[in-house]
Amino acid sequence: MTPPVLWTPPDSLLQRCELGAYRRERGLDTYEELWRWSVDQPEAFWGSIWDRYGLGERGETVLASADMPGAQWFPGALVNYAQRAFQDRDPDALAIIAGGEDREDAQITWGELEAMTRRAAAGLRARGVGKGDRVAAYLPNIPETVAAFLATASLGAVWSSCSPDFGPRSVIDRFAQIEPTVLIAVRRYRYNGREFDRTEALNEITAAMPGAQTLILGEDDWPATDEPLTFERVPFDHPLWVLYSSGTTGLPKAIVQSQGGILLEHLKVLHLHLDAQRGDRLFWFTTTGWMMWNFIVSGLLTEATILLYDGSPGYPSLDALWDFAARTEMTTFGTSASYIGACMKAGTEPARGRDLSALKAVGSTGSPLSPEGFRWIYEHVGQDTWLFSTSGGTDLCTAFVGGVPELPVYEGELQARSLGAAVESWDPDGHPLVGEVGELVLTKPMPSMPIYFWGDDDGSRYREAYFDTYPGVWRHGDWIEITERGTAIISGRSDATINRGGIRMGTAEIYRAVLAVEAVTDALVVDVPVEGEDAWMPLFVVLREGEALTDDVVKAIRKRVREDCSPRHVPSDVIAVKEVPRTLSGKVLELPVKRILMGTPPEQAASRDSLANPAALDPFVALAAERGVSGG
Repeated sequence: MTPPVLWTPPDSLLQRCELGAYRRERGLDTYEELWRWSVDQPEAFWGSIWDRYGLGERGETVLASADMPGAQWFPGALVNYAQRAFQDRDPDALAIIAGGEDREDAQITWGELEAMTRRAAAGLRARGVGKGDRVAAYLPNIPETVAAFLATASLGAVWSSCSPDFGPRSVIDRFAQIEPTVLIAVRRYRYNGREFDRTEALNEITAAMPGAQTLILGEDDWPATDEPLTFERVPFDHPLWVLYSSGTTGLPKAIVQSQGGILLEHLKVLHLHLDAQRGDRLFWFTTTGWMMWNFIVSGLLTEATILLYDGSPGYPSLDALWDFAARTEMTTFGTSASYIGACMKAGTEPARGRDLSALKAVGSTGSPLSPEGFRWIYEHVGQDTWLFSTSGGTDLCTAFVGGVPELPVYEGELQARSLGAAVESWDPDGHPLVGEVGELVLTKPMPSMPIYFWGDDDGSRYREAYFDTYPGVWRHGDWIEITERGTAIISGRSDATINRGGIRMGTAEIYRAVLAVEAVTDALVVDVPVEGEDAWMPLFVVLREGEALTDDVVKAIRKRVREDCSPRHVPSDVIAVKEVPRTLSGKVLELPVKRILMGTPPEQAASRDSLANPAALDPFVALAAERGVSGG
């Protein structure tokens, strides 16, 4: 059954959007034709992105090798991310608007950003940072962090950042791998109306990295300098930054992405898929520890202004970000599905009492957005809002399924596969599926795929992470359905899928059913193998304040799952917990909880420093002990 259409692009958008101009120049009539051409002719497509968005001279060869892993892009070409960001800028034009808790919004022009970056580059150079050296940042989401990143990129050095709310063990697990030359940090940060002192954490971090020179923002100022901002042009596959897997199990994978690959991919997605144009103001709520920070900073590659917000999205209430949207005349509001869900539960009314007339689009990522979440945006933000739900991830630092300004929005569905992203749904034998759920795969390389994992000298961890299931084809680890209309539905992680009686169900589908029960505000479900018996499928729920897990509530949950999902996916037990454990970027810890309940020692199952709420693991550890399977 085809879901309802919630939005169709107005003629004004169809005429002005960059994607439409790009498509018409190629003589193609539909987005589907354009997408097909982009994946069938990758050299022509990616070469056109290079040329259209001003990356300079290049050789004739675009893709010297299409092997995965090991694709070779633009051999012999030289680039610099920061140079492209500052290219042809009006020094008086607005680059950044920065806000946060209990502070006035600040406006940073391109001239001011260039001056900040120039001083940061001189300071890094004075500390011995050069091409290939690593700069680690333990910093909040503020303009000074952006300038430090651009300075790092200008030198051909390699950037890596963590949010100051990361615990010291989690930071050390990440930064110690890459052996930074310089660590830039703050001693305190503000969140949820409180100031947090990080001096003790910093002492632990710096002690673990004796080779890194430490620079404290606010104490060690960048030097005044007359040196011009210069740019070290580097090969296409030279490292730009290091991102990390969530770090919930074992040492985080240090994912290295290239200057050229990120430039090409972000120029494509921000211009053609987000339609970032002059006068637009782009925002995505994030911290410096999530890939969405890297993504929104790349908004500086466009003619738009980027918006930064430092602090809690819920302080003093969930109205804070909507107030920020109104006063900054935000045009694109990027957030997470969990934030939209929280607004729904709290009864937030974004459009009431504030002017959101500038807001054209809302983006959602991080986890699948429910159909109810889609409807809520159109009912409470505005019927003329372009809502684009996206899916991709840290691994490529982009969305390869998501927004297309020329296409309608169907309730609960992602609009289409992104240009240049050969996304398919595959069955276990590697056969493509349409209208059925399968593994999300990429059958052809994309430029922003990792060039390697740091320290993975023989490439074995890289191959194991993505290419063991289907040799030569990227398996992402998500369940996806490609519909006959070309839209997509993400059903959650394929490695956390609940398989009952041969019927596979993404956890997102179960959560959608459970969260429709009024008494429930959050949930976690796992499927735990039990030797000689059917698997045990406990459902853990967080209840609304004042509610109790009565027989009636349990019956309502079971009924909803039975009706919305399948009788096979009715939970074995329903257990109340105070909170669901999540990573610092908001992802539910399904697999670590499953491993704990299977007997894995908790310290091996999850790194507590990588969690937003470490104490939330304790009930699961206790439950494992009660069941006699505890490895702790």
